[in-house]
Amino acid sequence: MTMTPSAQQLGGFPDVSHEQWQLLVEGVLRKSGKDVSGAGAEEALSTTLEDGLVVRPLYTARDTGPATGYPGFAPYIRGGRPEGGAVGGWDVRQRHTAPDPGLTNEAVVADLENGVTSLWLALGGDAGVPVSALGEVLNGVYLDLAPVVLDAGGEFDAAANALLRLYEERGTPRELARGNLGADPLGLSARSGDDVSGLEQAFELATRCHRKYPGLRALAVDALPYHEAGASAAQELGCSLATGAAYIRGLTAAGLSVEAACRQLEFRYAATSDQFLTIAKLRAARRLWARVAEVCGAADGAGAQRQHAVTSSVMMTRRDPWVNMLRTTVACLGAGVGGADSVTVLPFDHRVGLPDAFARRIARNTSVILLEESNLGRVIDPAGGSWYVERLTDDLAHAAWAFFQELERAGGQQAALRSGLVGDRLAATWERRSRQLVLRREPVTGVSEFPNLAEKPVERQPTAPETGRGLPRVHRDDAYEALRARSDAHLAATGARPHIFLAALGPPAAHTARVAFASNLFQAGGIEPSHDPVSVDAVTAAEAFARSGATVACLCSSDAVYEEQADEVAKALKSAGAEQVFIAGRPSDHGVDEYIFAGCDAVAVLSSVLDRMGVAA
Repeated sequence: MTMTPSAQQLGGFPDVSHEQWQLLVEGVLRKSGKDVSGAGAEEALSTTLEDGLVVRPLYTARDTGPATGYPGFAPYIRGGRPEGGAVGGWDVRQRHTAPDPGLTNEAVVADLENGVTSLWLALGGDAGVPVSALGEVLNGVYLDLAPVVLDAGGEFDAAANALLRLYEERGTPRELARGNLGADPLGLSARSGDDVSGLEQAFELATRCHRKYPGLRALAVDALPYHEAGASAAQELGCSLATGAAYIRGLTAAGLSVEAACRQLEFRYAATSDQFLTIAKLRAARRLWARVAEVCGAADGAGAQRQHAVTSSVMMTRRDPWVNMLRTTVACLGAGVGGADSVTVLPFDHRVGLPDAFARRIARNTSVILLEESNLGRVIDPAGGSWYVERLTDDLAHAAWAFFQELERAGGQQAALRSGLVGDRLAATWERRSRQLVLRREPVTGVSEFPNLAEKPVERQPTAPETGRGLPRVHRDDAYEALRARSDAHLAATGARPHIFLAALGPPAAHTARVAFASNLFQAGGIEPSHDPVSVDAVTAAEAFARSGATVACLCSSDAVYEEQADEVAKALKSAGAEQVFIAGRPSDHGVDEYIFAGCDAVAVLSSVLDRMGVAA
């Protein structure tokens, strides 16, 4: 006999109000010394992101955004296709940048045989194979099965025509040719700093694709130049909307309908290790583009945005590049859950040089595992209905729309690039974020936190240096990389890294936490900590310091032990020749020169220490 629980048995708990929860939070915060009440308690636990977005600790049904509709229907928040990724998942798109046509062909074939479903090829210039070698690169590739996306910069017209010739020469049915010819004159201008050119050729390619190649798109609305220059999520979206709107105007002036013009565009966005912001960004992008298409007069169904997500190069590091595998996995998850049609996972050694076969295999297998083992594509918009995600999507959409309107008031994306408006806004955003990075409030694992000075460098064939007078390319590790480079040069010249003596006071229970903190901070600048013996006092500190060979020392212990020993130990260290004595802890009167603490300017501290040690800049 089956017993059915009664409603009382199932729901025998009284309803709790939001205000009651806030009262409990108040009690907890008071114990930690924070006197807040009501909404202030919740604000104390909230986090402010870029663009003025605020992430609260708790979301409820009252935080839902506007109606999201259904997948495949406007406003497309829940996906541009009714079936989402439930049938075949997302398109696994691998990027190839090696300049050697033969090696690139080998890599392309290996990718397609092992899970990759489309190709993204860098052509022309110094960052890819010559356009004339496109046929060799695609040797053995079934062009009716594998979509090809081109990235040829200023040579996009020649590259596009080379691909179209290949379709004809190899007898590929026109209706089966798929991919993107990669024309993006505005994105190219953002990268190079040159005046916008090639719009007419891009629109001619779009007209040709519309008439003869129904599965092929001509233009890429690439938001990566803005993301890689330090843009916030809202600024990245705003620039993509302004670029897309400019292309729609040009395509319709060239004779295409609004609907046909929309079908010629593919939007490219960065996916970062902030998975929820990535999810919200892709959902907001579809909503906003649907609104742009609607205002332009597009018929129902034409405003579904085709999205290509690429794991962010800004978040990737040169040091400890193995950690990049974790970053790109989280970014790939965010892109897939966010509903991207195509996802490119950059190899973990992307910042080091040309990726090897192992790195490319890990990159493609990241998507394969998420799709085939985690079944991530089987549920359409799995984040939909989350009060947090819906609110974040709505807030981000409003911030992005405001920036888009600012660009439009300035005359559109082309005028905003030419006037410096885009560059100025992005530079200001990156300056604020850089401050968080040097304060280590935005940690970078393996770089500003938990660095490994004994790490064996990963060596790869170097890539061509980045050129152009346009928007800069920034990375989260830039400031720390400069410090580590100074340390590396010192090691090469002297056979040893610059080092600091850690004077740990009292028992391990008193000093372990701050020894770990100081070790991490100094190693972030390439300064090797010397912690021998485990503990010192005023009597033994001088001898231990002299034996270490260091010229700078740092006291590490609890505040209580500092009160008892810090002054005498600092004097002993200075008498033994210490040129500078730090203390790990908040500033107080302990007879030392400098203090290091959570939230201090780590880069400024480390730069000054290297300068004092005579390490060349």
